Formats: sequence, C-alpha cells, structure tokens
Amino acid sequence: METFKAQLRIHLSEGLAEIARRNPADLTLAPLNAILARHGATMKCQFDAFMEYVTEAETQGIEAFPLYRWTKDTVEDPVKRKKHLEVFALYVNGKEIYPKDDADALESDLSALVDGVLIKHLAKYDTNPANNPQPPAR
Repeated sequence: METFKAQLRIHLSEGLAEIARRNPADLTLAPLNAILARHGATMKCQFDAFMEYVTEAETQGIEAFPLYRWTKDTVEDPVKRKKHLEVFALYVNGKEIYPKDDADALESDLSALVDGVLIKHLAKYDTNPANNPQPPAR
C-alpha cells in the first residue's frame, strides 16, 4: 500500500496575511506561532512562493519550468493574486510535504484557531494524484 504525504494550508484575513508576510513574529499572530513552533512548522505565503518560482524560471530559462505560464498568469491576475496573498502553505521541519500523521496533529491543534478572525480556512492536501488536479495543458 502506497503512503501519501500531506500539506496544510491556511487562509488568513487580508490584514493578518499582510502582517504574516511582512512580520511573521508580530504579536497578533502569537497563538498561531505558538502552535507552529510546537510542531516545528513555518508558513510561506502562496503568492510569494509563486513569485519565487516565476523569478527562478525567468532567470534559469522557462523551458525547464512546466508550470511557468500558469503561475505567471496566476500572479498577474488581480483576483487570483488577492486570493493567493491570503493563503499560506505550512512547512513541517522545513518540508513542503510531510507524513500524514504530522499533518493530522498540526491540523488538530490549528482547528481551534479557525474562527474567521485569525484563520479563515484550514485545508489539508495529500500527494495522491487521484485527489489533485493535474497541471494545465499548454
């Protein structure tokens, strides 16, 4: 039986997302940061990750980056840009994807903060291709 890994993502309010991007140690994020620290977790804004991908592709040559066009279109679309500025991928022990047990434990602790004020939404994704959309064809 194949074991799939997971990743958690949180959606923050617009104001808190900006704080988290600019000053992740800000005291308004203390309850979130305490839970992340207990799990060896950090967070990265999805928009920032997309911009890093685009920049790297443009530096290294876009032909080696199959999602370049989709990612570039996403960061340039104002509606998608706004959405991705509020989404943060959670990394555990520096890993973008991690064992499901780690994701489940972190998800359990974070669920108390999903109140529409601090965390608007919490989502868990796994690496099972059957549960994930495939990259767009171009």
